[in-house]
Parts: sequence; structure tokens; C-alpha cells
Amino acid sequence: MPRSTNSVASRARRKKIMKLAKGYFGRRKNVWTVAKNAVEKGMLYAYRDRKNNKRNFRSLWIVRINAAARLNGMSYSKFMGKLKANNIDLNRKVLADLAVHNPAAFKAIVEKVK
Repeated sequence: MPRSTNSVASRARRKKIMKLAKGYFGRRKNVWTVAKNAVEKGMLYAYRDRKNNKRNFRSLWIVRINAAARLNGMSYSKFMGKLKANNIDLNRKVLADLAVHNPAAFKAIVEKVK
């Protein structure tokens, strides 16, 4: 009995990868083997960088809080320590947003913990 291949499934699998490679430069967008490798690598970078993105944002928030705290005469570490001591449960994302968009509210928080 001759070997039969499921060409419908094979075509669908290739089509899915080629759709993901849309917008890539050169042979990466239209040659199957090159596109497959490029898409697999891209998926790995995307997985890794979703985690790195969280790191980057946290460090950005810390920089913003530090700058705003120093404008109000306090270092970042002292400010965060006093927040914890006074049981003020605001996360860094919210504090950074206040520091940038509502400095008066941030100043009020600093005055409360001093």
C-alpha cells in the first residue's frame, strides 16, 4: 500500500507560519525554511522579552519615584521604608503615576510619611 500524506494539514501548518512571517524582510517572508526559523526565533524573543518588559517598567517606576521623592527632600529607600512602616499600600506603578501626573498628591503622601 502506498504511503499517503496529509497534504491539507501540511499546507495549513505552513500557511500558519507564513502568516506569522508576514512583514519580515527579504527571504524571511516568503521562503518556507527561512521563514520557519525566523518565526521560531521571534517567538523565543517574544517569550523572553515579555518578562524583560516587566523588569524594565519596574525600574522606570523606581527612577520616577526616586526623582519625585528627592524633589520633596527624601531618598527612594527612606520613602519606601516609611510607606511600609505607615501601612500605606500603594504599589510602585501607582506611585510613579502620581509622581508624574499629580505631583501635589505625591507631595501629600511624602508629607504624611515624614
